[in-house]
Amino acid sequence: MDKILLMLQLQAELNESTNGKNWVGGITKNGKIINWKRCIYMECAEMIDSFSWKHWKNIDKEADLDNLQIEVVDVWHFVMSLAIENYSKTFKGTVDDLAINISLMESFLKIDTTHEAFASQDEIIEKVEIIMLDVLSRNTLNIEKLISDFFDLTLMSGLNLDSLYKLYVGKNILNQFRQDHGYKDGKYIKVWAGEEDNVVMKRVWQSNGDLKPDALYKELTKLYFALNKSE
Repeated sequence: MDKILLMLQLQAELNESTNGKNWVGGITKNGKIINWKRCIYMECAEMIDSFSWKHWKNIDKEADLDNLQIEVVDVWHFVMSLAIENYSKTFKGTVDDLAINISLMESFLKIDTTHEAFASQDEIIEKVEIIMLDVLSRNTLNIEKLISDFFDLTLMSGLNLDSLYKLYVGKNILNQFRQDHGYKDGKYIKVWAGEEDNVVMKRVWQSNGDLKPDALYKELTKLYFALNKSE
C-alpha cells in the first residue's frame, strides 16, 4: 500500500502545484476546465500507436514496447487524478481512503505479487480500448472498474507494482526537469540524439537500481547537455 499511497500523494501535489488548490473541483487556477477522462482516452490512443496496427502503413514495424510502458505510466497519472477527483466529489474520502481501497482490490494484489511477460498486441489493444470505454461511457463512472482494468493493462505491459512505481517517480523527475529547462516557453528539446527524453529517462532509471531521485535529475542534466550540445 505504501507505494500506492506515495504515488497518489505525489500526483495530488503535482496537480495542486500545476492547477491550483481547488483542482479537484474540475477547474484550474486560470479558470480552465479540467477533463481527466479526455486525458485518459487521448493517451490511450497514443498508446495504441506503439504497435503497427495500421494495415496501410509500416505493416512490418516492430512494436515499441518501451514507449508502451511509458504511455501506461502517463495514463496512470490521469487515472489517479480522476480517482482523487471522484473521491472528493462523491464524498468517498481522502487520498488515504483511496489508497486503502485500492490496496484491497484483487487486481492490485496481482500487480503486487506477480510479474508477467508482455501479452499479445491484440490483447493489449483490446484492454486499452476497454479503458477508453470506461471513461467514454455516459453512465456513472465506475472508478473501481477503471482502476482494475488499468492494473490488468499494467501486467499485460510487462510491468508490476515495483516497476510501475519506479517509472512513475522517474516520470515525475523528468517532468520537473522539463519545467526547469524551458518546457513552458518552448525552448526545451524533447528528442535527445534521436531518442525521446522518456526513453532516455527509463533506460537510466532502470539501469541503476540504487539511483536516488535527485541523482536521476543530475544524470538527466548531464545527458541533456551532452546529447544536445550540437542542437
